[in-house]
Parts: sequence; C-alpha cells; structure tokens
Amino acid sequence: MLEVSHVSKVYPTPRGPLSILEDVSLSLSPGDAAAITGPSGSGKSTLLYLLGALEPPTSGTITLGGQNPFALSPAEVAEFRNQQIGFVFQDHCLLPQCSVLENVLVPTLVSHPAASSDRQGSGGTDRDRARQLIERVGLSPRMEHRPAELSGGEKQRVAIARALILQPRLILCDEPTGNLDPETASTVSALLLELHRQQQTILIVVTHNAALAAQFPVRLELRAKHLLPCQHP
Repeated sequence: MLEVSHVSKVYPTPRGPLSILEDVSLSLSPGDAAAITGPSGSGKSTLLYLLGALEPPTSGTITLGGQNPFALSPAEVAEFRNQQIGFVFQDHCLLPQCSVLENVLVPTLVSHPAASSDRQGSGGTDRDRARQLIERVGLSPRMEHRPAELSGGEKQRVAIARALILQPRLILCDEPTGNLDPETASTVSALLLELHRQQQTILIVVTHNAALAAQFPVRLELRAKHLLPCQHP
C-alpha cells in the first residue's frame, strides 16, 4: 500500500518560500495504476521525487508497505529506494558502454546480499530473471547489443525491464513515452501496463500524453498545487 497523507513541498528561495505542492493525499494498493497529468510547472516531477524517496516532503507523510523512508538513515533510504521502487524516465538513462543484459542488471549490483539471496531462492538468479524480462519485453535478439544499436522504443523497453528486475512494490514513470513517436508510444505504454498487471505493482505515470493517461483506471491532475480527480474524460 502507498499512503500519501497531507503532503506539502516548499522550497526556500532568495525571495522567500516557494510552495509547489499543498495538502496532497493519495492511497493506492498493489495492482492499482494511476496517471497524473497537469501543466508544465504544476509540480508533477516534484511529486514523483517525493514518492520515489528522492526528496523529503516539507510536511505530511509518505509510506510504502507501511514504512516511512524519510525516517531511515541515508544508507537505509538508499537501500529502500533500490529494493522497493523502480523508475522509468523520459530519457531511458541507459549506460552506453553496457549491453542490454548488463543495463537490466544494474540495480542488482547495489542490492543488499540478503535480498539477492532471497530473490535467487524464489526464482533463479538475478541474471536468469533479467533474461526472462528481456524476453518478455521482446528484446531477446538484442540482449548483447549496446544502447547505440537500439531504437528509442527498444531503449524504453530495456528501461522497463530494468525497473522491474528487483520486483519493486512501486513503479514510477516520468513521461515514459515523451520521446517516442505515437505508434511506438502506444506499444511501450501497452507493455508497461501489461507487465504491471502481471506483477501487481503499484504503477504511477506522470505524463502530458492524454492518450496514455486515458488508459489508466485512476486519473489525477495537479491543479493549483493540489492533486485532484481529473476533470477530463
């Protein structure tokens, strides 16, 4: 369960406090998928940083699986983020010198040894799971290719596999189809939603793409610093 309760975010500036988010609340369970829309500058990326435990809220609480990451030490919150949250960005952020397989395995390199042992005990090694995910996203023939040899859509499919490798509770996507043509964007978004349903993650996508948002059962909009039900069909 993801619980966001009365969260606000204020940044200090030379001209005084700058309020970005006010009294944001949200509750999602495993298997839920939400799209968050809003104009540029409305705070969508800021909210994603808070949900991803990259920045603390100024007030309010955020818990995932009953745990508040901002009550942890810096080392513990880094481990929490690695184990519990998967990220897919507009720019795939793949390592250019690494193969598809190696890129998918990157999150496992900083994973706690005990967590790695648990995963291996429940379904093969991390490398086995990476190969399965690469096959699932349709890139088995590209497994040893480097990012420069891939199309934009293929790079995003690698990024999705990477986000899922540690079986996180929460998947956060920041404009995952923003750099793709409409046909490729439709393919990538369908794959993302299908894998989410199979793995029963909590999926949150921040997007300007109305067609992508329309595919989500939960649609929210950031307006005037508040998170509200989307007014558009």
